[in-house]
Amino acid sequence: MKAFLLSVAVLFSGFIQAYDFHGTHFMASYKECQAGGLSNVKDCVDLFVQAVEASGATVLKVYTHEFEGGGFTTVILLSESHASIHTYPEHAACFVDLFTCGSHTSFEPFHTMLINFLVPGEVSREVSIRN
Repeated sequence: MKAFLLSVAVLFSGFIQAYDFHGTHFMASYKECQAGGLSNVKDCVDLFVQAVEASGATVLKVYTHEFEGGGFTTVILLSESHASIHTYPEHAACFVDLFTCGSHTSFEPFHTMLINFLVPGEVSREVSIRN
């Protein structure tokens, strides 16, 4: 019985060590965005999904809600966690988040694709490592 319990403990400890328990939370505000980028919901959501995939994350589900009078929010459920964009076309601005667990993703391609699409005049960003 002791040998069995020891084998289970060794197996379990290997499982725990194999799981990389930390995450990276990228948050950005894009202001003074080029006209049109935030108003075309379909193109913006398509690009947002592509940017998430470029980060190396796995998309499970995409949900978009369009607000009366303009603007939309998209939330993407990822195998690694989530991504979101909240747009304010009346202010030519948006907020984005990309939170991914583990170490196989990178927010840089995500950020670069959004910058290239939205062409913001002002960007503020923050990266937080969670563990």
